[in-house]
Amino acid sequence: MSTSKAIMSSLTHMRPLTCAASASSSYPSRLVPYAPDLIKWVTKEGGFLHPAVKIAHSHHSNGLGLVTNQQIPTGTDLIILPHHLPLSFRSFDSDQSQDSVDSVLAQLAHRIPEELWAMKLGLKLLQERAKVGSFWWPYISNLPETYSVPIFFPGEDIKNLQYAPLLHQVNKRCRFLLDFEQEIKRALVNLTPDKYPFGDQEVHASSLGWAMAAVSSRAFRLYGNKCPDGVHIEVPMMLPLIDMCNHSFSPNARIVQERDTDNMKMQVKVVAEREIKEDDPLLLNYGCLSNDFFLLDYGFVVDSNPYDHIELKYDIALLDAASMAAGVSSPNFSAPVPWQELILSQLNLAGEAPDLKVTLGGHEIVEGRLLAALRVLLANNMETAQNYDLNTLKSLSAEPPLGVANEKAVFRTLVALCVIALEHFPTKIMDDESLLKQGVSGSTELAIQFRIQKKSVIVDVMRSLSRKLKLLSSKETVTDEG
Repeated sequence: MSTSKAIMSSLTHMRPLTCAASASSSYPSRLVPYAPDLIKWVTKEGGFLHPAVKIAHSHHSNGLGLVTNQQIPTGTDLIILPHHLPLSFRSFDSDQSQDSVDSVLAQLAHRIPEELWAMKLGLKLLQERAKVGSFWWPYISNLPETYSVPIFFPGEDIKNLQYAPLLHQVNKRCRFLLDFEQEIKRALVNLTPDKYPFGDQEVHASSLGWAMAAVSSRAFRLYGNKCPDGVHIEVPMMLPLIDMCNHSFSPNARIVQERDTDNMKMQVKVVAEREIKEDDPLLLNYGCLSNDFFLLDYGFVVDSNPYDHIELKYDIALLDAASMAAGVSSPNFSAPVPWQELILSQLNLAGEAPDLKVTLGGHEIVEGRLLAALRVLLANNMETAQNYDLNTLKSLSAEPPLGVANEKAVFRTLVALCVIALEHFPTKIMDDESLLKQGVSGSTELAIQFRIQKKSVIVDVMRSLSRKLKLLSSKETVTDEG
């Protein structure tokens, strides 16, 4: 894909960036071959690392992580960072006085859309990376040289993702990086050397991509200063050592922010959430996220992710095709009657500015808005449907609110929708698993793992709905016999 392939330049005063996903079988190199000792730097600056915790190659992920060499009890402080060690963009978004260099960086940051917040802190990271004698150099030099996020995939492996919503996000980020490179050049063209925020280094799309990936994969959104209303402002921060903890939905540690009793400044701690056994990695929960976010921002895929789902567009033609495939007849998909149109508007699936993105999978199995819409569109009785509130119509756990026959028609349509969604993938799960066994590059492996998980989500939804259909059929049989 041309937008991805074009991200090929780098900051030149250090080792060049390799713009490809790191091979899953090997560990990515540090930014410099003989980086300063990170633990010594943190402790020298007043930080703390529990003596039983070491940096080691982690079997939990493809890279370095923090591992214990003895049992640690619940509640133990594992890492403590004083207020000045986290790397953040805090001063540039405040009303504090700024020098001309920081002012230029702030102006560039304001041109970045909020959804790409990692790029804002990425600008600060690039500034510190280029600065001779940067306070954070011992930390930055220990960052990976490459990241396995899709913006650095070869074009063929971006296609190998096979999932339109993620392809859209990858292309969007690649286009942004290329456009932002040009925007930075225009903004800096007339500056004198003393005002240039990146020293004597030229920033390209590749170095911007490296910085954005470094931040998105390692930064934590913590709270900073309080607003006048007492609410803390969320501030993305890069946390030396802490950002080497790997992810788990069942973490053994958590991040805590508290005031240092000596100087009343904020410090960030990692505390043992439960007893940690010898040789266990330190694990934090990065968030209850889908694999789209994990791959896009962190560069990995979680097998059997309970929060993974697939996105579909609420599309009349798609619903018509699914109902026809399921043998369910309903003229109301393409022409809902007024009372149905009203409920669809309340679900924000119709009207002036509807949100037509719906999901299958995750804890809901079927997004409530889609479930309610199908129940209403397949309903024969207006009074029965209008007697129920939206929350009941959106709930899969409720007894069939509009009757067993309606529920069976809804589930059959949803199963057919899943079949159609699976058919949009050019390969089957068995094909993908066979490719993995043959041995592939790191980025190809990640792309295949990602699409396997997406297909698995669809299959799991189909199985769950099929079980519910059987249960409904058995209830219907008992009722008929009674």
